[in-house]
Amino acid sequence: MLRLTLKIVSAIAAAVWLYGQAAVAADLQEEDIPVLLRADELSHDRELGIVNARGNVEVSRSDRVLLADSITYNQKDDVLTAKGNVSLLEPSGEVIFSEYVELTGDFKDGLVRDIRMILSDGARLAANGARRTGGVVHEMTKAVYSPCNLCPDNPTEPPLWQIKAVKVTHDKRTRNISYEDAWLEVMGLPVAYTPYMSHPDPTVKRRTGLLVPSIGTSSDLGVIVKVPYFININPWQDVTFNPMYTSEEGPVLAGEYRHRLAKGEVEVAASITSDSDDDIRGHVDASGLFDINNTWRWGFDANRTTDDTYLRRYGFPSNNTLTSRLYAEGFRKRNYFSADAYAFQGLQEADDPGQAPFVLPMVNYHHVGEPDKLGGRKRLDANVLALTRNDGTDTRRVSLKARWDLPYVGPMGDIYLLSASVRGDAYHVTDLDRGGNKSEFDGFSERVLYEAGLHWRYPFVRSQGSAVQVIEPMASAIISPYGGNPDTIPNEDSQEFEFDDTNLFSANRFPGLDRVEGGPRFNYGLRWGVFGLGGGHTSFVIGQSVRVRDDDTFAENSGLEGHFSDVVARVKVSPGEHLDLTYRTRLDKEDFAPRRNEVSLAAGPSALRLSTDYVFFDRQPGSEFSTSREELRSSVAAKLSRNWRSGGNFVYDVEESDIRSYGLNFTYEDECLVFNTTWGRTFYRDRDIEPTDTVFFRVNFKTLGEVSTQAL
Repeated sequence: MLRLTLKIVSAIAAAVWLYGQAAVAADLQEEDIPVLLRADELSHDRELGIVNARGNVEVSRSDRVLLADSITYNQKDDVLTAKGNVSLLEPSGEVIFSEYVELTGDFKDGLVRDIRMILSDGARLAANGARRTGGVVHEMTKAVYSPCNLCPDNPTEPPLWQIKAVKVTHDKRTRNISYEDAWLEVMGLPVAYTPYMSHPDPTVKRRTGLLVPSIGTSSDLGVIVKVPYFININPWQDVTFNPMYTSEEGPVLAGEYRHRLAKGEVEVAASITSDSDDDIRGHVDASGLFDINNTWRWGFDANRTTDDTYLRRYGFPSNNTLTSRLYAEGFRKRNYFSADAYAFQGLQEADDPGQAPFVLPMVNYHHVGEPDKLGGRKRLDANVLALTRNDGTDTRRVSLKARWDLPYVGPMGDIYLLSASVRGDAYHVTDLDRGGNKSEFDGFSERVLYEAGLHWRYPFVRSQGSAVQVIEPMASAIISPYGGNPDTIPNEDSQEFEFDDTNLFSANRFPGLDRVEGGPRFNYGLRWGVFGLGGGHTSFVIGQSVRVRDDDTFAENSGLEGHFSDVVARVKVSPGEHLDLTYRTRLDKEDFAPRRNEVSLAAGPSALRLSTDYVFFDRQPGSEFSTSREELRSSVAAKLSRNWRSGGNFVYDVEESDIRSYGLNFTYEDECLVFNTTWGRTFYRDRDIEPTDTVFFRVNFKTLGEVSTQAL
């Protein structure tokens, strides 16, 4: 008998262990793998072929590490027995604990008593005993699974939820954890039984199979049952079928397809149903983006539905107008090119499908030249448009604009920008309604627009300790001829106009090409700001525009219809992450009465966060604000404790003194469970859509799945 005492990793011990392994190399039937042994004491009986190690034993073989108080290895039987505080660290990140383990020399097969296992995501498995096969399968008897932490004050209490089963099998080859004769317990009480169930282990990120079904009720659709099924075609492609059954309107077939390509991606969501009136209803929402090369790419968006209210009635995402687009674009140096086709579907009751335009094509080209000898830059913008309607005006347009900009910084730090441009537009229209008693116009129209402008600003900067203050007076003068908007040119892209601080100094405040500003005009304003070194800032902008004479270029109540415009201003206060306030306003030039107010406020830490948005728009004929609008939206989010949080929201129509919607929610979340309940009501009416109550209940058993119910 040979006995050695070791306090550190010993080359002699490693050699002895390897010598013992060599005797059974033929039985292992695999390439020899180095073994490292660390222990306080080691003994080797050569005659019996037994190696004993005691005291802080550590055995490393390949990527597995075994820790124990003592081990015995029988070379003849190739059996390793570990006792006392046994831990086995697996390559996958799992850790197995026990007081007694019998394993083969390669650690892959054996028996484990009173096994306790921590999976790679922190979830726990415990059982009376386990059989280990091939290092990849653990068959456990009278087992318990739970990802929940035990109560530190009373660890003998059951976890928040756990699964108890007569037999549990963890198969690393299939990456499944399966249960036989299993009970789900919540707070120690059994709530559900199943003879068999399985779920992926923590190494699985996506897999084909049923997703958690949901059940709900709706005043319009009755009982709603959804049973989604996920198909993992490959790592870059999948399909989710989400059929929905409604007791009042019948089944709805819905699904989503996703495909990530080497140079692009595609997503398609669609649904179809036959309702109680035997009407076919459905929708499609698809998008794609593809790189052709380093310069060019193309893409599409397809959004269509069979009728105006289908999306909202059946709970699919919806906007007031659905836009479909096919496009290609290219970027190279100082050039940009795009070609687009558009189709629109309005879902509001006042929308006329015959008036919906179809655009094919809309081509844009933009070029910025190199600086010339004076430091100026030439710019070129081109546009081609063909717009067609089933019922209404058809438009063909070609536009070409050349511009030259010259920046200059004066000796006192004042900044100038001199600009000059010429633009030519050619139109061909049919069935153009010119209003009044005039007849419809069919034919060609053209115009040539000249424009020159000088922009000036003079920033004054002063450092104040940890902040910098900037005061900047600004002014601009622009001149262009009158009469640039004859009634033979349609207004397709410049209808929605809003005068505010963002376009105060714009040479042309219309968003599109069909309408232009004319005549001499002068803009002036002041910008002030304080910027802290820590990121906080406060800023203020105010300004006004002056026109030499007024005309019908701008509509009533637009803020620009007179010699002097309304006064526009913006205040932004953001001293830190706990306060963000933005206020925009447009004040009447005569009495400074507000014609437009916008307030956006977000305040408070994450423990109690308040968000409020207030808008007021005075009546502006010819725009989407043909009637005045005043609305208040507010929401609050509160963290009640470590695990509980709550929130609420409401929308209030100040103009009509009426609540539009409100809601309240509570959420509990810990390491193994998410519980959420939401209650709300909307008061909107639109044809077959009535005011609706919503109650949503969701329980998510982390690592296992979720159960949800919904009432609409």
